[in-house]
Amino acid sequence: MALGPDNKFTLRTAQMTGAQARDADIDVGLRAYMLKVYNYMCIGLGLTGGVAFAASTSPDLMAAIYGTPLQWVVMLAPLGIVFFLSARINHMKASTAQTVFWVYSGLMGLAISYIFLAYTGASVTRVFFITAGAFAGLSLYGYTTKRDLSAMGTFMVMGLIGLIIASVVNIFLQSSAMHFVISVLGVLIFAGLTAWDTQKIKGMYSASDGHEIGEKKAVMGALTLYLDFLNMFLFLLRLFGNRN
Repeated sequence: MALGPDNKFTLRTAQMTGAQARDADIDVGLRAYMLKVYNYMCIGLGLTGGVAFAASTSPDLMAAIYGTPLQWVVMLAPLGIVFFLSARINHMKASTAQTVFWVYSGLMGLAISYIFLAYTGASVTRVFFITAGAFAGLSLYGYTTKRDLSAMGTFMVMGLIGLIIASVVNIFLQSSAMHFVISVLGVLIFAGLTAWDTQKIKGMYSASDGHEIGEKKAVMGALTLYLDFLNMFLFLLRLFGNRN
């Protein structure tokens, strides 16, 4: 049966209204999802900072960590947890994934506790706020831009591999010039990764995800941005931190 002009208009209006309602639901869900990612990331950073500062105030603990083979455990354990969480995230409960992330954040606090001894407190605070401002702007760009950042992300990952190799080489060379170049490149690479990772995390959202899947995606997103923030902070600290 053919529809009259009025019926066609009504049907088209209903379709448009339904599409707008679905888009609104997705937009609200996406904002809630991204807010959860940022909240988890901030809590993780807060835990890392608190543990790092508390550890730095204990001479006995610092001597135990950095004066014995325990330092290798503290330095390598967080890396192992990242690989473990990435590989097993689909096989664990969301609550377990959160717990692993909190443990990782605490261990990272022990691993970087030296910064409160190597740098002045004022410079650590100053560089932290510089990093926070840069991160906020870069992440906002990644969230709002319509441009596909995949090509840039691939380039940044390649740069990160080169950065790791250069850092290992410089352990033996101990070149101050190379150290400076590595620090500058580190800031630029993790700045680019921040924008790309934000866009990628945004693209991971699906309105059809259940609670468990959504929570696990939020944890992995938080871990990714946490790493971007922390590495950018450490490279900036190398460049602008005032040593004790």
